Amino acid sequence: MPGLDRRSFLVTGLAAGAVAAVPGAALAAPTPTPGAAGELASRDLRSDPFTLGVASGDPDHAGFVIWTRLAPQPLAEDGLGGMPRRAFTVQWQVYADESCRRVVRAGVAEASPEWGHSVHVEVDHLQPGREYWYRFRVGPYVSPAGRALTAPDPLSFGGPLTMAFVSCAQYEHGYFTSYRRLAEDHPDLVLHLGDYQYEYTRNTYVAPGGNVRDHEGPETMTLANYRQRHAQYKTDPDLQAAHAGAPWLVVFDDHEVDNNWADEMPERPEEQPTFLERRAAAFRAYYENMPLRRTSVPRGIDMQLYRRVRWGALANFHMLDTRQFRDDQGCGDGYKDCPEAVDPARSIMGFEQEAWLLDGFRRSRARWDVIGQQVFFAQRDNNAGPAKITSQDAWDGYVASRQRVTQGWIDAGVRNPVVLTGDVHAHWASDLKLDYDDPTGPTVGSELVTTSISTTGDGADSDPAAHPFLKINPHLKFYNNQRGYVLTKIDRHALTADFRVVPVVSAPGSEVRTRATFVIEDRVPGVQQTYLRPLDPSIAARRAITVEDTVRQETERP
Repeated sequence: MPGLDRRSFLVTGLAAGAVAAVPGAALAAPTPTPGAAGELASRDLRSDPFTLGVASGDPDHAGFVIWTRLAPQPLAEDGLGGMPRRAFTVQWQVYADESCRRVVRAGVAEASPEWGHSVHVEVDHLQPGREYWYRFRVGPYVSPAGRALTAPDPLSFGGPLTMAFVSCAQYEHGYFTSYRRLAEDHPDLVLHLGDYQYEYTRNTYVAPGGNVRDHEGPETMTLANYRQRHAQYKTDPDLQAAHAGAPWLVVFDDHEVDNNWADEMPERPEEQPTFLERRAAAFRAYYENMPLRRTSVPRGIDMQLYRRVRWGALANFHMLDTRQFRDDQGCGDGYKDCPEAVDPARSIMGFEQEAWLLDGFRRSRARWDVIGQQVFFAQRDNNAGPAKITSQDAWDGYVASRQRVTQGWIDAGVRNPVVLTGDVHAHWASDLKLDYDDPTGPTVGSELVTTSISTTGDGADSDPAAHPFLKINPHLKFYNNQRGYVLTKIDRHALTADFRVVPVVSAPGSEVRTRATFVIEDRVPGVQQTYLRPLDPSIAARRAITVEDTVRQETERP
């Protein structure tokens, strides 16, 4: 995007007029104005504070959130990014054109040390269904530009929606090439379904081929640790490009806090006395570093993350939180035949959130109801015999909860239910059933699962039909163990999903290709394959995939 110097920023800002914005962290602070103490404090900045880029998120038909965080020294151990411990005034502008000349909204916001000098501006009074661009300025420094979109009018379908979804970016395991390729695909909306960052200290979680980069700092336990780790990820230019290219809808999974945590339970019982402090620190840092609205400002150990975003009459996005309210994993976690998995008193997302979701199904009039969430929804039994050996960290560990949600969309007459999933570091596509023990029973929905951006390293291509899970579970239709993302096109008639892959992440710059394409037709539940790229012999797996390979990939995390 074209450059914009300080003088032109100021001139266009004055032409538009200063419009007050939400304070940087939705604190009960007075709205700053140019010339206030925060503006004077900007003279203390001796280098560019916009090292973490810009982002937008949570769009509606009238606006969206725009975000940045000031950090001239992003990897500072105190988590403050090299910023003085005082508030700063940040000016912002929203433009109607990519050349950043036609200002349509402008104002000022406060970046305070209490919230990591982050800025969250809820821009409103924009036109529905169109593109905008935005920038920030503090002192003499001007941020990069970002692109955002408003949703269509609630009564309008608008044009086709290009939506990508991603998950699982372990900085040490590989380069974030898939983020760059995603940005080049020019989506209208990006869903991040969890594991945006990982908590481990360097070389604790090692990819099969070895780690190619190192985490800075210790395992994340404190607010300073989490701020530093988020900053390290945000300095990646490929991730910055993906954030700047489109608005994001984000939800966390486990690694934003602690591997496989559940409600108030850490992974390791010995950490229970301090876990709630750790959770509160992780939530605060997550909010500080994501383009979230003020409704998601954390309050201690609590954070309102599940929410519903409407994309005109075309789609409802039901964004779930399957960590904060879940019952602890049954039978000590892992892949097991576990009687606790079928206990109707247990829930993966808490009964209040379940009721909220079912009410959303009943009220929905959208063509597509898309459920953005973290862990595998369909049944994945890895045992061909009578025992059910399933992952207790996924919906298989909360069978009654899955049954209530599935029955809920059936009872509500949801036209096209589609579940989007991350977590498992591989591409999958599946039909959804009310009764998975009856493979001849009706298909009642569809699930699309994205592989990781980088977690577990390069991976390998393989014959998707040869995976034993697909033979044991006939509703599972596709598998691929390379890195990448899923790019979808949604219109009134169909949802088309391209499973995009890069051959390697152990080196930067790989090209992307579509490994397979599936279509979900309007009023036809289930996935239909329309394209499958032939195996590439140069990266094809040298041996058959086994059940143990998949279990090891998903569970061998320290």
